[in-house]
Amino acid sequence: MTDEINHKNNPLNGVGLKRLLTEIVDHYGFEILFAYLNINCFKTNPSIDSSVKFLKKTDWAREKVELFYLYQFKNLPRVSSSQFSQPPRARIVPDGQCPGEPAELSLEDAERLREKRAKKSAVRDRGVGARGAGHRSGSDKRYGGRQNRSAGLDPTHSGAEAPDVSRTKGAASTESVDPWAAWKNRS
Repeated sequence: MTDEINHKNNPLNGVGLKRLLTEIVDHYGFEILFAYLNINCFKTNPSIDSSVKFLKKTDWAREKVELFYLYQFKNLPRVSSSQFSQPPRARIVPDGQCPGEPAELSLEDAERLREKRAKKSAVRDRGVGARGAGHRSGSDKRYGGRQNRSAGLDPTHSGAEAPDVSRTKGAASTESVDPWAAWKNRS
């Protein structure tokens, strides 16, 4: 029973995607939405109907818009770590938290935010971050302990032997890198 009460406190409860998007666009406009969310349906020929159609098909984009609605437009405080992994519509908003006034957003702030994200991404790509430089070396737990290499392309790590192109029938020279050369020359 308490779950039902808490879910009713969620600003997304009973709000359809079209109404949600209409409220956001009326307040901020498509240009601000694209600047903050970087979803192409808000840039190329934007309209409510086409955006709703795209967002209904694309879960990640819909969740991104719903998060924007909750934490920018409704100005709710950030969720606890236990609620963070849940989608926006499944989150429980505590009884004491009420939606506030929409946040003041500008294109300049969006550009600063985009630069900050790009710097974080560059640092993460270099391997310098919370996980450290050696995080992806060796086997990776996310891929079942397998190394992220294609079979046959790196013979020192994959256990497969590199194709010996000098043994292929009809190969013109040892510099040939086409393992299918013998098959092509049969005809």
